[in-house]
Amino acid sequence: MSRQEITKEFEKILVAAARLAADVSAAAVVLLAERALDFAMLKRESKDFRLIVASDQKEVLEAARQDDVDVVEIQNEPQTRHFQVSQVLLEAIADELLQTGDVVVVVYSAYEKEICDTITVVRLAEQLSKLTSRDLQRLETKVPLETLRIVVDLACDIGREGREGKPVGTLFVVGNHRKVMEMSTEQVHDPFRGYPKSERSIRNPRVRESIKELAQIDGAFVISSDGLAIAAGRHLRASAEGLTLSKGLGSRHWAAAEISKATGAIAIAVSESTGTVRVFQDGVIVLRIEPMRNAMKWHDVTGDGHPD
Repeated sequence: MSRQEITKEFEKILVAAARLAADVSAAAVVLLAERALDFAMLKRESKDFRLIVASDQKEVLEAARQDDVDVVEIQNEPQTRHFQVSQVLLEAIADELLQTGDVVVVVYSAYEKEICDTITVVRLAEQLSKLTSRDLQRLETKVPLETLRIVVDLACDIGREGREGKPVGTLFVVGNHRKVMEMSTEQVHDPFRGYPKSERSIRNPRVRESIKELAQIDGAFVISSDGLAIAAGRHLRASAEGLTLSKGLGSRHWAAAEISKATGAIAIAVSESTGTVRVFQDGVIVLRIEPMRNAMKWHDVTGDGHPD
């Protein structure tokens, strides 16, 4: 397998990244690579910390594996490099290559795709506790951002806290509730049936606490676009073709993918085993949030800038 020569300019960037990693006591250097390099040499030079190579190029990942270097496969090209870096770090945490409290140095190309020209220090405890409005604003959906925020917060609380010290997995389907109800059946007695709107609004803290308690029952929550709890304990019966999910995701995630594909609703699944929250749109995972000890902090952003 041919390897691209490391240029003098790139070598200086890597040396700077290694020095920075030592200065901040980084657990790893993450390299977003576009070409196959002599990763074995890079690993020897970074003996004091873990080297992780991320790429969407099969030949790059194969070269790194041959050199016994940890890899993260980039599944889909995100809209921005900033978002791509975030997704790589989430994948590395999920693969247990990184821990949520680690400090990481990331080397990637911000201006020219073929050349790594940027070095960033990421403190994962801070990075993962911030979910910007942009992450949800980029979803092309009729569901208001406020409703999505509240449901995502609820899902994250359930994933982080569980109930009574036990992990809990659950599923929310938000938007297009009439079609969702048509494509689902009652699995348990609906605890929201017969209550007025004021006592079903997820803007009401008491309703949110009730949802957290009800998360222990089987089935999905159905939430309307305007933030009303329509039903709980629904068995989803949607079926969609051409879906692909990562290995290890179970029936709850398949149900989320299928219902989002079939109805156009947003599905939000909480993993019982890890507490990870995954947001599905049109059958695809568009956002993943790892459980954090502290609640997320929402940051409004404008344009393409980073959160304040």
